Formats: sequence, C-alpha cells, structure tokens
Amino acid sequence: MYGGKSILGELRARFDAVLGGLVDATAEYLALIHRSQNERFGDYQADLAMPLAKRLGLKPRDLAAQITARLDVADLSEPPELAGPGFINLRLKDDYLARRVNALIHDERLGVASVEIPQTFVLDYSAPNVAKPMHVGHIRSTVIGDAIYRILKFLGHHVISDNHIGDWGTQFGMILFGFRNFLDEEAYRRNPVAELARIYRVVRRLMDYHESKAGLPKQEAERERRRRAVQELREQAAVADGPTRSKLEKELRRAEAALAEAEGDLQAANALIGDVENDPVWSRWAAAHPDIGKAVLAETAKLHAGDAENLRLWREFLPHSRDEMERIYRRLGISFDHTLGESFYHDQLADLTEELLRRGIARVSDGAVCIFFDDLAVPMIIRKQDGAFLYASTDLATLRWRMENWRPDAVLYVVDHRQSLHFRQLFAAARMLGYRDVRLEHVSFGTVLGEDGRPFRTRAGDTVGLESLLDEAVRRAAEIVAANDDAKPQGPELSPEERRRVAEVVGIGALKYADLSQNRSSDYVFSYDKMLAMAGNTGTYMQYAYARIQNIFAKGEVDIAALRESGQEIRLTHPAERTLALEILRFPEAVELVLEDYRPHQLTAYLFELSNRFSTFYQECPVLQAPSPDVRAGRLLLCDVTGRVLRRGLQLLGIETVDRM
Repeated sequence: MYGGKSILGELRARFDAVLGGLVDATAEYLALIHRSQNERFGDYQADLAMPLAKRLGLKPRDLAAQITARLDVADLSEPPELAGPGFINLRLKDDYLARRVNALIHDERLGVASVEIPQTFVLDYSAPNVAKPMHVGHIRSTVIGDAIYRILKFLGHHVISDNHIGDWGTQFGMILFGFRNFLDEEAYRRNPVAELARIYRVVRRLMDYHESKAGLPKQEAERERRRRAVQELREQAAVADGPTRSKLEKELRRAEAALAEAEGDLQAANALIGDVENDPVWSRWAAAHPDIGKAVLAETAKLHAGDAENLRLWREFLPHSRDEMERIYRRLGISFDHTLGESFYHDQLADLTEELLRRGIARVSDGAVCIFFDDLAVPMIIRKQDGAFLYASTDLATLRWRMENWRPDAVLYVVDHRQSLHFRQLFAAARMLGYRDVRLEHVSFGTVLGEDGRPFRTRAGDTVGLESLLDEAVRRAAEIVAANDDAKPQGPELSPEERRRVAEVVGIGALKYADLSQNRSSDYVFSYDKMLAMAGNTGTYMQYAYARIQNIFAKGEVDIAALRESGQEIRLTHPAERTLALEILRFPEAVELVLEDYRPHQLTAYLFELSNRFSTFYQECPVLQAPSPDVRAGRLLLCDVTGRVLRRGLQLLGIETVDRM
C-alpha cells in the first residue's frame, strides 16, 4: 500500500501533529475530517476549528488560520483554503493522486493495510433453531455477520465464527411431541426434514390456537381499553386549541396506531381460532390435545433429564436438520469455524449455577435462581422453579467457555434488536463474573417487512422460508439474465448452463446486497423488483458494472495481466479520470467506516458511488477508442483497478461476481 495509510488516515495524521500542541486528546476533532460533500469545496474538509475554538476560547476562523499555517500537507495537497466561519478545505494534488492510484496496479490489497496489532474477535451470528426450516428472519443475522467476519479477517484480525444453533430447546420438545402424535411414517422415510418441519408446524399451530383461545378475553379487553382511549382523546382534541390541541392530536395518532395494532392482533387470533374450529381434522386434533403446551414442556424436560428414548430420537433428528441447514449455507456461500449449539453447554449449566450462587452473583427468589441488577428492573433468570434452564443460562455458559478457551478481545452478537434487554443482562452478568477486559457488543438490526409494513410473511400468514426466498430471487434473476442476453446485438452469448450459473450468482447476490445496503438498525421493506433492478444501489447494478469492465477487455482483446506488467501508467488528464481515481483511493476509508460501528451499508454506499463514478468516466472518456496508445493503456488500467475494487468490495460482503451477464 502507498504510504501505509488511507488518504483520510494520512490527512488525520498531519492534523494530529498540529492539534497535539493545542489539546491532549485529539481523536474527537480528527473525526471531524471527512470527504467533502460538494466537489466545489475540494476533496476533503476539516470541520474541527469551530468546536475546538469554543473549547480554547478563540475565534474559529483565527484558529483555522493558525492550524493551516502549521499544517504540513504540501506534498499531497494544494494550499488549504478557509471557508465560512472556519472550515478547512483541501484539494489533493493530481500528481499525488496519480502516484497513489498507480501503486494499486500491483497491490492485491488495493490500498487496505493490515492492522498493526491484530485482535481476536468471536462472532456469534445466524443461530437458527435446527428443528425447523430456516426462514426470512435468519437472513439479516447471517449476511451481516458474514460480512463483518470477512472484513475483520481481511484487515488481519484473528476471527472465530461460531454458529450458536438452537439444538436443545423447546422446539425439540415440539418435534418429539409431534413425532409421537402426528407423524406420517411414509413421508418421514421419503424426506425426514420436510416431515419434521410439517409436524413442527402442526404442533406450533395447535399451541397458538390454545394460547389464542385462552387469551381472547384479555385481548378483547385490551382492544376496548384502547378504543376508549382513542375516543377520549378525540373528544379532548375537538375542544382544545393552540399547543394543547397539537399535543393531543399527536397523542391521538399514537393511540390510533395502538388501537389498530390491537385490532389486528385480535383479528389474527379470531382467524386462527375460526380456521382450526371449522376444519374437521384440526378441530379434532385441538380437542384431543387441550394441554399441548404443557405436554411439549414435559417432552423437553425429559430430553434435558436424559430420557433414553427422547435422547435417541434427538440424535436421530439432529443430523437430518443439520444437513439441511448446511445445504442452505453452502448455497449462500457461508461457512463457520465452529457450530457449537446449545446442547454443547448443557452439562455445564449446573456447575455455572452453583458458581453464581457461591460467589453471590445470583440468589434464590421464589424458588428460581436469578441475577439482579441495580440499573435493570428485570432480573436474569438462570434456573426456573421447576429446575429448567433458559437460553440466558446457556448464553452465559457459552460466554464463560469462550473466554476460557478462545480468550477473545471482543465478542460480537449479531442478533435482532428485540433481544436488547437480554444482552444488557448478559453483559452485566459477564462483568460480575469478572470478564471486564473483553468488549461485548450487541450488533442489533431491524426487521424485514412486507409491502404492508408488517413482518414479511406469506399470503397464508406463515413466515417466509429462506430457501423459497432464494429460489424466487434466482427465478426472477434468470428471467432478467435471459432477457438481457437475448437482447445483445450479436445474439445471445451465454450457454444454458452459464445462464443458470449467472442467475444463481445474481439472485443470491441481490438478496444479500438488498439487506446489507440498509442501515442495520432500520427495518426495511423487502421487494424483489427493487433488489434486482439494473440501476440504483443494488447488487445487480454492482455486478453489472464489474461485468461491463470485463467486457471492455474481452471486446478489445486486452491481456490485462500483461498490461499490468508493461510499465504503462494511469494518467489523470480528464476530470472524470481524476474523480474516478479519487473514489478508488477511498476504498480503505470505506472498509474502516464499516468497522467503526459494524455497519456494512457503509461499504455498499461506497461501491454504489464508485460504480456511478465509473459510469461517468466510461461515458466521457473513450477507452478502446482513446486518442493515443498511452491514454488507452492508462484508461484500461484505470478500468482494471476499478473492477478489482468492485470485486474485492463485493467479496467482503459475501457476494460473487461474474465476467458476463
């Protein structure tokens, strides 16, 4: 890598040399140096003079002038310019940019330096329950976790991925109960996984039916309470005026949303009850198993207590479920260093509980073993009154095992935001156990929504299976690939096998990219049409940009490997060339930005911008028809570096590329 730092890193180092003489801690001010949002103001901008001047009791513009007078950037930047109350604008020298971008021609890492002091990270992500098929809810944890894993490894850290699967919980009690009461033996012989999934759904639906039936009076009362609240607020708002009315109308909107939610939940419960009671088979099953919830818990308890038959069946079910799960991961191009499920830690739970009690970290409350926290109203239950352990117990045992065996510097849990309280409890309990030097982070994310703004489900109301999601994405991608190939001026170029391969890469890449391009904290609306669009911030657009570059080489019969070794250089003689080179050189910054808060969308945003810059360059700067051999060679090399950055960036996101689309 040229100089060992990104351009932003180099600029911050130069500013740090100046700021170190003004304040002891410079990090918060160096963070205010960033790329300019408007090219008229240069390439980079420092906004640090205003807050620093306030701290030092100086005028911002005077301080900015003082900083620029001492700033040593003559080798890389034109003289810094002051703007407004104290903004410092920097425009990089063209020859500096040319030297740096030419250094990438033979740099496999494309300017991204390995970290000087590698750390050990444990990443906990995906974590499905293996007794049932993976569904849309698993996509975010899986692809976000995989992207973070790839980027940390690329930077040189020691990274351990552990898929902490649910292979020991209540879901197996449901399977065991269903196996004994609803099994189709012939279907099980033909396809064990499909039949286990079916009986799981049967048991789940019957449990939901009885829970809905029992909870109906409470739901109706809650709906009525919210209806009255809406009516009262409407009456109050009608006679109020000014700020009071505005406030009441805001409360009314919230109350109406809460009422709509309550009505939706009640309608769903009544629909389920009606569907079951109006179906002769389901109504017979429901009547035959009024205490199915308790029966499932009893089967789970027998398994955990070492019941020989339940253990035998569990050992029979588990390989089928694991094989199916691994097949989906292979299709996604995702693998794990370890898959240590809940069952791995079961024998450690009693010992952990005794340690917590012995050290006074936990105590018995109403027969249950709990950990209480000063700043949390809800305790963490380690062992229930009936002696059963919960997933909180397993998570704490898992963390203890990881600390003793892997000794990580950081443990990242890529789990949805609804588990925030659980992780606050888990991290607080870990500190009580003495794990104070490790960084524990909950990398939370929002929900995948349907067009109706509710969690994405099938028309029948079921959770969308992950494999059906992949199949549909690939099917739609195949239609796009075929249409594009058929429309080529010289006729189709791809064989049927190539079309199938490209469709798989494009479809699955689009699905991953659609998720990763969202700010992970936000919910997002799932749309096949949007994610497979050939324009805009989509994986398909990125893959197409890469394929277009490869097509340039193919069309011009360019031996790009030989050109790299020819001694030819990239020349920045056109504004579009300079703009593209500058964007290429920001690749290390984009990678660093991802890890500031573990947000892969920082990298997708960069790749989208790079693709746009390349498109402008391609329109304005003839490549194969360049005005001279030297310019042609330089532009081909600029295309090559762009393509390599696109490919590497997509690889870091777990997305493949193809040379032809």
